[in-house]
Amino acid sequence: MMTSMLRNQSPATNENDIRMRSNRPGKDNKESKESKDNQAAQQQQQQQGQQNQQPEGGSSQPSSPAHTRDRGLAKKCCFCWCCAPPCFSNMVVKNDHLSQSRSKELDSNSDREEILSLEEMKNWSESFDRLIRSSGGRRKFREFLRMEYSEENMLFWLACEELKREQNSELIEEKARLIYEDYISILSPKEVSLDSRVREVINQNMLDPSPHTFDEAQLQIYTLMHQDPYPRFLNSQLYKKLIEEASS
Repeated sequence: MMTSMLRNQSPATNENDIRMRSNRPGKDNKESKESKDNQAAQQQQQQQGQQNQQPEGGSSQPSSPAHTRDRGLAKKCCFCWCCAPPCFSNMVVKNDHLSQSRSKELDSNSDREEILSLEEMKNWSESFDRLIRSSGGRRKFREFLRMEYSEENMLFWLACEELKREQNSELIEEKARLIYEDYISILSPKEVSLDSRVREVINQNMLDPSPHTFDEAQLQIYTLMHQDPYPRFLNSQLYKKLIEEASS
């Protein structure tokens, strides 16, 4: 009878034992909790390490290929007339005041005020070369071109003449660069009108500048002034007034 009672109680007892063991924290539960704590600590350390490596001014982002290309252009310029900003835009802004002072220097050195004779002024009508080789003629012709908003043609021609007289190699390179920036670059407000063939010749010559870097361009501008504004100058009130005043 006792044996029968023990047999009847054993299933319930076994179930109770199982529930007690499952509710009681065991070795496996402790190991699982310790593993989770270790993972949380490692994640926290990694986050702190990333924050320490981040610069104060914000996260640094790698330069894009476009930024890398722009920096390369800023360091080295091929003087190509079709170059895009920032290559030429930076140079034009930087040398804007220098260009203005350069124009004034050419004006003061080449076209100093002088007394003009009637004979000399009449000679200007005989040929354009006589006009442009006369300091007084250049001054009056520039005054006329200024009224027509094309004075840059004469300034370019004068700058080329000055470059031809230069003998210092370092100054030759510097003056050639200034002429390019002032009168050849498409970003310059004083750009002169040249065809694509002459521009290509200039680009090649700028690889090794010389006193004759702009010879073909100078000839083209000379021809342009001869054929277009020169006849209008001879028929202008400015020239007629000069002749009348010298004749009286």
